[in-house]
Parts: sequence; C-alpha cells; structure tokens
Amino acid sequence: MDPVRPEFVPDPSLSRAEMEALQRDIAAAAVFEDALPFDVASLRTESDQRTLGDDPGEDTDEVPLVAGVDQAFVGDRAVSAVVVLRDGAVVEEVTAVAPAAIPYIPGLLSFREGGAILAAFEQLDHEPDVVLVDGSGRIHFREAGLATHIGVTLDVPTVGVAKNLLCGRPRTSLDRKLSVGERVAIEADADVETAAAGTVIGYAVQTRQYDSPNRHINPLVVSPGHRVSAATAADLVLAMATDYKLPEPTRLADSAADAARDRVETGE
Repeated sequence: MDPVRPEFVPDPSLSRAEMEALQRDIAAAAVFEDALPFDVASLRTESDQRTLGDDPGEDTDEVPLVAGVDQAFVGDRAVSAVVVLRDGAVVEEVTAVAPAAIPYIPGLLSFREGGAILAAFEQLDHEPDVVLVDGSGRIHFREAGLATHIGVTLDVPTVGVAKNLLCGRPRTSLDRKLSVGERVAIEADADVETAAAGTVIGYAVQTRQYDSPNRHINPLVVSPGHRVSAATAADLVLAMATDYKLPEPTRLADSAADAARDRVETGE
C-alpha cells in the first residue's frame, strides 16, 4: 500500500509548530463517520488459533481483512509490524525498520513511528479493509493521533487502540470496575483544541475483566482514526476481542513487533 495523500507522510525534520499545523490539516481531512466496505457483524474470531499459511477456506472469502499495527524500538530505530487476519487466520505478516528521528513527545507520536509503519504497509500484498493501530486516533490534542495520521495518509479505515487516555474527559468516572462489553464515552475538553467541548471523540472499552472483586483490568481507550465513527470503532474492537485485553489484530502485531525487535538486536 502506497500513500494516497503523500503530503501527509510524517516528516520528522519539521519544527514542532509545523508538525502541529500538519496535524490540524490531517484532522480536517479525516472522516470520523462510517465509510467501511463491510458490515461489522461479518467479523469473526472463532478461528484465532490458526497460524500463518493456514487456508481459512473458501467460505471466508467475503470476510473482511483486518490488520493490526504495533511498534517496538531498538535504540534510535522503530520496528513496525503489520499483521493481516481474515476470519481469525493470519494471512500476512510484514515488518519494517526505520529511524526514530525524534524522541517521544506526547501528541507527536506519528512523526516518531510513522516512517516505519508506512514502510511496513508498502510491503503488504493484501489491502486491509480496516486497520487497528496501537495508538490514539481522534482522542488527541488536534484530533490527529497515530491512527488518524496513518489512516488519512493511506486513505484506509483505521481505529486507534490505546492503553492510556491522552486527553478528553470520560462522561462517567472510570474509577470503578467495568464489565466486559461496557463502554464509557470520552468527550472533547479544553485539551482538544480542534473539537467542540462535549463532542464524543472515542470510548473507554472493557474487553476483558477479572472475576475477582479484588482485582480489575483497566479499559482500552478506543477512538476513530479515519472512515470510522466513534461507536463503530468500539464495536470493531469488541468484535475482535478474544481471551486477551488487546483485540486479536493488535495483540498479534505486538508479538510480531517484539519478535522483529529481537531479530534486529541479535543481527539475524
């Protein structure tokens, strides 16, 4: 997959002011409404034990291709992994390494990691119908987190799946134990400069929970990246959840990125 909007390809040589200005342009170009080429109900995870190279069968040809994206780091290099699934089966896995030319700066993650991610997408033989990215989408100071930046640049539906809340305000307190499937709207607040206060920019989504009353698992922070609404982004993550906190695409991408990092470290 090559960039559809090359003017949005992350350029780490830009000044911070220029990066933030580019993010505002990306947010303006982003579509935070559903423009998916499939019905979320067609997603299935029953076959999640299949491995790369297994044949999922002819009956799955119409099942959407869902990709997961995650990153790892080796010194000043970013290692990106993209894993593509259909009906729970891994049909393709690619990795790429690129310089992480700037340090971690909250809100500017795409300029640190975007080069490696786009390099991985260039290697794909399959074009995913939707991409789940480890990072924020619309839940971002300028509504242009990593998932939005990648989604708009490639013009592919994307969802941001983050572990922590970057900005915004939960509609109800998250200081309680949520049940599996429960979601809490995240509204724009004063930290989100490009959205009206109260706009729903994503959800805290509970994908897994302990049975014990003394332990709890925090929810994921899910937001639309591009061509997906906030509600559908939450639906997609819940549809792709299995026995783990992370949805299967990003869980497998996390493992693939760690394995690729180990290979880079050992020079394999």
